[in-house]
Amino acid sequence: MKLGNKSIVVTGASSGMGKAIVELFVKEGANVVAVARRTERLEALKEELKDEPGTVVVHTGDVSRLEDCESMIDEAVRQFGKLDVLVNNAGIMDDMAPIAHASDEKFRKVMDINVYGPFAAMRKACQVFLEQGNGGNIINVSSVGSMHQAAGPVYGASKAALNALSMNTAFMYMKEGIRCNVIAPGGIQTEIAASMGRPDADGYGRISSVLSMAPAPGLAQDIANCALFLASDESSYISGDLIKVDGGWTSF
Repeated sequence: MKLGNKSIVVTGASSGMGKAIVELFVKEGANVVAVARRTERLEALKEELKDEPGTVVVHTGDVSRLEDCESMIDEAVRQFGKLDVLVNNAGIMDDMAPIAHASDEKFRKVMDINVYGPFAAMRKACQVFLEQGNGGNIINVSSVGSMHQAAGPVYGASKAALNALSMNTAFMYMKEGIRCNVIAPGGIQTEIAASMGRPDADGYGRISSVLSMAPAPGLAQDIANCALFLASDESSYISGDLIKVDGGWTSF
């Protein structure tokens, strides 16, 4: 097992990529604090994985709230005696509105979840890693939208901020052995589009030419496989990297 006895926190764990990550990690022996707002889905996931080598602890939380970001880290330490890996997966889309039509409300909501949540969780996790004194591992799920015009400006800006936050963290804590890497998915079959609501017609029309060149959508399992590699000791010398999982979409 690649993750035997590792203590891991995964956000956005109730569906899509987060759910796939939890499933794979637990099958590889990890003890996972699964975080999301939908408790009933987390409980169903825990039941589904009850016979696997690892363990699921359900933790209901909203990553836009400081107390929830900190309590999920505390929960991992309380339940498993340590924290080894933090996976910041929770995220939402904007509505693709161009900047002239983008709303303050959408900006704040997207930034709270996509940037502040990972920031608060990383801060707390790094405090724990430094206290433990044996390194640590952070995996942030970004998007090709951070570097490719496949989404609206607010979503792209939020994920670009997450990339920068990740690279800085990897640099700052090299000597302490705290790793931080980014996964940038392309088009993946998940429920994230539901967070967009009705797309802005103008923005969607402009972006549709880029979307039309995308390959067939990938699967949540593709992201989970990448996360497993980064969470395992097989990637122990990899930090400050961004891995695109997009079927080649951003190769041109």
